[in-house]
Amino acid sequence: MGLTMRISEKAALFAAAAFFVLPAVHAATVCDARAYGAKADGTTKDTAALQSAIDACEAKGGGTVRLTAGTYLSAPIVLKSNITLDLDKGATLLGSADHADYPAITEFRAPGYQSLVSATNAENVAIVGEGTIDGNGESWWVEARRTKDSGVLGSANSRPRLVVFDHCRHVRVEGVTIENSPMWQLVPYYTDDIVIRNIKVLAPQHSPNTDAVDPFSSSHVVIDHLFADVGDDDIAIKSGMIDSSGPDAPSRDITITDCTFLHGHGLSIGSEIAGGAQNIRAERIHFDGTDNGIRVKANRDRGNDVSGLVFRDIEMKNVKNALIISEYYPKILPPEGEAAQPVARLTPRFHDITIENLTAVESKNAGAIVGLPESPVLGVALNNVKIEAQNGLVVGYASVSGSGVTVTAKEGAGISSQAGAKISIR
Repeated sequence: MGLTMRISEKAALFAAAAFFVLPAVHAATVCDARAYGAKADGTTKDTAALQSAIDACEAKGGGTVRLTAGTYLSAPIVLKSNITLDLDKGATLLGSADHADYPAITEFRAPGYQSLVSATNAENVAIVGEGTIDGNGESWWVEARRTKDSGVLGSANSRPRLVVFDHCRHVRVEGVTIENSPMWQLVPYYTDDIVIRNIKVLAPQHSPNTDAVDPFSSSHVVIDHLFADVGDDDIAIKSGMIDSSGPDAPSRDITITDCTFLHGHGLSIGSEIAGGAQNIRAERIHFDGTDNGIRVKANRDRGNDVSGLVFRDIEMKNVKNALIISEYYPKILPPEGEAAQPVARLTPRFHDITIENLTAVESKNAGAIVGLPESPVLGVALNNVKIEAQNGLVVGYASVSGSGVTVTAKEGAGISSQAGAKISIR
């Protein structure tokens, strides 16, 4: 066992070293966007200049495309393998407000629009620096507010995401601010080995569907020191569309550490989770004023195996719903008289979920842990969990155990049972 651990640790160190060393081979190649014609005046569209700088760096075997201080107005640009986009302090890559600049494409197996920054089938790609990528999304939000289901994945009324890595490997996003996307802001899609560290993701509180970071069918993801203040999920881990015909890869091996979430819908797994999600660990997360804290969500039309979840050292203040584990999304609780249905490919199966060292104060609702009659939530362990809320925690069709659990409700019971609840808490 010791030898195995030493070998695996060396392999991990080698892999990490390879990720950071390989791009450095071409670090001496710097392509300044201004040298390729970028004006950075916030008025002239710099799309062609920016893409020329990227393509020139790629032709030299890779390197750094540098954006010095200024505002680079642009339509969509495409990053390539071995390219680092480096935004200096004071540099803003600003999305064009002209909707015609965003071509209609098939994205995530559904109708969509090309994102402002994307990379497809690329390796060793990075976005770094102290600058900003601004999606300029206000005009898209105005349209979305007029259109029902405009934020539903696969809807014909979709909008561009802001930064998308599609089937990429060895990706790094560090230091930058990403803000005001028309829709989801940073999306690793079928991407393996991505580090997202020390970034801010921002959008107005009521901007529709402006999720901060959405790992989608991606693996070996590190999200560290993320500050998110947005209009939808601060993180949403996904893996497949509603009513997906498959196949869908899971999202797995995801570590989330030392994050702060203000406005937003919290740390979510789902709801579109048709490929499943496994081995997800979140530690030292601070929520202040979010709509939800921890949320694991699906329904009969979008579920799969979701397991091996660990949430540890969590602080919440003024969160509407502290803890939601529900197989009834977009609702939380089942309808009256709910009956079991046949288990199918998209039936959600939630199990082996650990929550420990969680403190929540000033919550409206402690939340709910509720499964389907045909697929109860199994193996939820609560340890050292303390929640103060207006309303208590509801448990139904779920097995919940643990110790050191205190749920204090101003109205009603701290923990209440519905049909199918199995509660063993000391």
